[in-house]
Amino acid sequence: MARLTRLAVWGTAVGVFLADQASKGLVLAADPNAADRWGGSWFSVRLVRNTGASFGIGSGHPAVITVVALVAVAAVAVVVSRTRRRTTALAWAVVLGGAAGNLADRIFRSPGPGRGAVVDWIHVAGYPATFNLADIAIRAGALAALLTLAAASRSGAGRLSPRRAAS
Repeated sequence: MARLTRLAVWGTAVGVFLADQASKGLVLAADPNAADRWGGSWFSVRLVRNTGASFGIGSGHPAVITVVALVAVAAVAVVVSRTRRRTTALAWAVVLGGAAGNLADRIFRSPGPGRGAVVDWIHVAGYPATFNLADIAIRAGALAALLTLAAASRSGAGRLSPRRAAS
């Protein structure tokens, strides 16, 4: 990847991370639980502190979830740094920013390092879980990465030419 592209990719990851952390900070400062919830019938702001993974899975084991999240962030960072296709790298950068945002909560929020709870605050009627911007970024980035990889595979751009495969 060209230098400017690398800057855009890593800048995207940092931007997603900062947007996630800023949104959580604003929600915590506003204390939405004082009024139980903000919003309308289909969307509301509800403060939930999640020590588990998606849908609260593993909530009794925050240290294990933190280690798994740390490994996942490291793995995605490696994928981002090794991906050659710009669109795929940008998609993985969105995943990285979201995953790093939730990992930061686990490390720096109460009750302490490795036991912290992720701040979830977006509630949509009919959806079973409360979530945050990082969760949206992880899902949207993963979907975009899969779509770009599928498109590359279909067009043959992801395959080695016979000459290159032999070298």
